[in-house]
Amino acid sequence: MRVVDLSSPVDAAGYEPDPVVHEILTPRQGALHMRDEMREHFGIDFDIEALPDGEFLSLDRLTLTSHTGTHVDAPSHYGSRAGYRDGGPRHIDELPLEWFIGPGLVLDLTAEPTGAAGVDRLEKEFARIGRTPGPGDIVLLHTGADRHAGTPEYFTEFTGLDGPAVRRLLDLGVRVIGTDAFSLDAPFGHIIDRYRATGDRSLLWPAHFVGRDREYCQVERLAQLDTLPPHGFRVMCLPVRITGAGAGWTRAVALFED
Repeated sequence: MRVVDLSSPVDAAGYEPDPVVHEILTPRQGALHMRDEMREHFGIDFDIEALPDGEFLSLDRLTLTSHTGTHVDAPSHYGSRAGYRDGGPRHIDELPLEWFIGPGLVLDLTAEPTGAAGVDRLEKEFARIGRTPGPGDIVLLHTGADRHAGTPEYFTEFTGLDGPAVRRLLDLGVRVIGTDAFSLDAPFGHIIDRYRATGDRSLLWPAHFVGRDREYCQVERLAQLDTLPPHGFRVMCLPVRITGAGAGWTRAVALFED
């Protein structure tokens, strides 16, 4: 089996609107930390020089959002109301893992300008690749946005989907939609400019807000979609199980059987 990594890294050196803080305790610092923890919590004194090289284990401390790096948005991210079920939308830890393993299908939106693509654009892609998505398929949008990863442009220059386009995919039975962009919606500035020009509230984050009436998940900030064929592979994007969270990080991969 050949595995293609579709994940973007969590990198404290890259640009993020919510900066990542990454603190590293070296193995030597880990030994000092372990010594202090053993004294405080267990009343044990231990000579760390007895350790090989005077080192214990390294430790990483990270401060970041659940939407940093490649991640899965849960239905609870889209709002507190769920028009499709009692009890409100489900969090990331409550979703069936089966949703996140399935046949992959790549749609090429690289020729689209900054903004939101519609149903007509999706239908043209279905015709071009000779396949319409169905239940269990994981649809991946190759927008080319990942070439800007780590820069401010990554958050302002990309293509998303409008509301009817998302509904079209959901009507076909798709539960998981992925993109190599920052968001499945158009960039914030584009959305606000169009809203101010028209006063049309339906233009405000329509791809996300569809999730208040239709249960589905987005996988955002993917990478290397340009290395994939239109179909003929499987996707695995299991989200990290964070209790009560609206999103969870994932190491998304494409799987090709030899």
